[in-house]
Amino acid sequence: MTAPTTRSLEHRMGDWARARLPYAVAELVMFVLKQGWACLFGGLLLAAIIATKLVWQPDWPVQRYDALFLFAIATQVIFLWRKLETWEEARVILLFHLTGTAMEWFKVDAGSWAYPEAGVFKLMGVPLFSGFMYAAVGSYMARVIRVFDMAFAPYPRFSLTVLLATAIYVNFFAHHFLPDIRLGLFVATVALYARTRIWFCVHDRHWWMPLPLAAFLSALALWLAENVGTATGTWIYSGQVGGQLVSFAKIGSWYLLLYVAFVTVTLVSRSALSAQPLDLAGVAAKLAKS
Repeated sequence: MTAPTTRSLEHRMGDWARARLPYAVAELVMFVLKQGWACLFGGLLLAAIIATKLVWQPDWPVQRYDALFLFAIATQVIFLWRKLETWEEARVILLFHLTGTAMEWFKVDAGSWAYPEAGVFKLMGVPLFSGFMYAAVGSYMARVIRVFDMAFAPYPRFSLTVLLATAIYVNFFAHHFLPDIRLGLFVATVALYARTRIWFCVHDRHWWMPLPLAAFLSALALWLAENVGTATGTWIYSGQVGGQLVSFAKIGSWYLLLYVAFVTVTLVSRSALSAQPLDLAGVAAKLAKS
């Protein structure tokens, strides 16, 4: 499905909803549907994790982790083939995939979490499908910007955002040997992005949300997804017992990691960034012509 066809379908769905629902309810329905469309890759991977846990047998010739790896590759190929993702977005996803896999190797070696099942496509204790879980975050970031025609304004100095993202990524490793500075990093994210609004279009009207709030809500969603992962035994955190929720502290970890993902996206594409408040009239006119 090409981008213009998708845009036409979104407008038809919006018109249908508004003809039958109050405006605010229709906007909420469309917001949820578009969010689901943006996180399609992650949703499919999460569904595969649940489905394989329910049906997989230990005597099957293919290990569950290997099946998840092959499923993730096939899904990514289909996304590119059907133009559900652009090649530019694929570069973003690959970059975050690689940085995520490097973190997985380090964290598993450090004993932070473990993957208990066997697999052929498993390197240094880490099944290779795990990199696609980070890729799913990158995919969501890239797709949600496109699906909602997002703009970020006023945007901080780009060099400072890269510096902060680098400090966050390094701290995920360094806190095993040096003092953990995540509290300072939390403060830094708010200080740097406090004025930045995410402008997004659901159908024919622009809304906005503070970027730190959006990061927190996204981190909460990822924490819920992590609970699915541990409930299915796909990975296990150190000290976590069966049936126990993932520590709430992981929400903070995802909150910080989302800034790394966001800056990774902006390294490849900066078209949605603006140092000045968004010209809503200009964007509305642009959308009307598309």
